[in-house]
Amino acid sequence: MNSTKDYDLTIIVPVYNEEENINKLEKELSEYVCSSSVKTCILFVDDGSKDQSKTLIQEVCQRNRHLFYISFARNCGLSAAIKAGIDIAQSSFVGYIDADLQTAPKDFELLLPYRNEYEIVMGIRTGRKDSLGKKLSSKIANSFRRMMTNDGIEDTGCPLKIIHTEYAKRIPMFTGMHRFLPALLQLQHGRVKQVPVRHFERTAGQSKFHLWNRLVSPFMDCFAFRWMKKRYINYTIEKEGIN
Repeated sequence: MNSTKDYDLTIIVPVYNEEENINKLEKELSEYVCSSSVKTCILFVDDGSKDQSKTLIQEVCQRNRHLFYISFARNCGLSAAIKAGIDIAQSSFVGYIDADLQTAPKDFELLLPYRNEYEIVMGIRTGRKDSLGKKLSSKIANSFRRMMTNDGIEDTGCPLKIIHTEYAKRIPMFTGMHRFLPALLQLQHGRVKQVPVRHFERTAGQSKFHLWNRLVSPFMDCFAFRWMKKRYINYTIEKEGIN
C-alpha cells in the first residue's frame, strides 16, 4: 500500500552521498511534519549513494512513521530522483527540498497559503550564503534561462517548491529538466507564485555542483527546452460523447 495517499503533502528529498547530513535531516524534517499546517509526509529518494546514506535513511524511516524512502539501483541524477518521487506520490500536493538543508523545511509554511490558488509555489532565496563564484554562476544561468524561456522566474534553482500533484505528473521530465519545473508547469498553463525564503550555509557534506552542471549544462538544456516548448502538446476536451 502506498502510504502517501493518506497525506495532503509529500515532500520529496533527493539524496546522494549525504551521510553527514542524515541526522540533521531527521531532526528538522521530523519536527516539521509534526508542526505542519497540513498533513505532511517525507519521501527520501536515494539516488544510488555510494556512502552509508541509504542505510541511515532506512534507519530514520523505521524510527519515524511519517518518513518513507525509495532507493535507486544506481545513480540516475537529480531529475530522475524528483520524477520518481512525483511518480510515487499520491497526495494532493508534492513538495521538494534539497538534502543539504540550505533551505529550511519550516519555510514550506510560507508557501502553503498559496497552494490552492497557484499550480506551483516556489521560494526565492534571500541573503544567499553561497560563495561568490556560486552566486555569480547562478545569476548568469538564471539570466540566460529567463531570456530563453521567458518564464519570469527569479530563482528557478531554489529547491523549495510545492506543486499540484496532478500537474506534476504531467511534466515531461528529461535529464536536466529539474531546472525548468516552473517553465514546464507554464506549458500546462499553470500559474506560478514566488515567495521569499531563507537561505543558509551548507554545514555538512559536499556540494554536488560544479562548473559543468551549474553553468555549461544549464545553457545546453535551455536549447532543449526551447525545442520542447515548440512541440509540447496541450489540449482541452470541450465535449465528450463516448458513453
